[in-house]
Amino acid sequence: MGGVAKIVGVSDDLVAVAAAESAARDEFGDHVSAARSQPYYLDVTHPEANKGSVVAFLSRTYGIDPAQIVTIGDMPNDVLMFARSGLSIAMGNASPEVQRAARRVTTANTDEGFANAVERYVLPARARAGAGATTSGRVATTNRKGGHTDGT
Repeated sequence: MGGVAKIVGVSDDLVAVAAAESAARDEFGDHVSAARSQPYYLDVTHPEANKGSVVAFLSRTYGIDPAQIVTIGDMPNDVLMFARSGLSIAMGNASPEVQRAARRVTTANTDEGFANAVERYVLPARARAGAGATTSGRVATTNRKGGHTDGT
């Protein structure tokens, strides 16, 4: 892809967007990452410019075992991060494909899905492990745009 950082395809024809995703994967294989960030958006990037690579980067950077990382998502571009985390949670509004890729499914984002996931799956696990279960008390999250933040 040379100097191109990202190609975004947009269409109201959701079937065409899904077909373009498959075609990009078939044509370019491991040379690109092609995933839908919304049903109507197709993002084509460098193969390591995806949410799965972000999980791996955060794990290395902050010394957090991937098994201790929880990821929550609702779109096909979240599946790669699900594969790199210890616990993956799909939102209830996610497609069946995305839900199958996750270990757990929470309620929809319109029904407090994120909060419900944290209350049901994250906080009880942390309580069972003890308050010191997180590495150095650090919390790293990815936002909906794919960027990351670090908090203590």
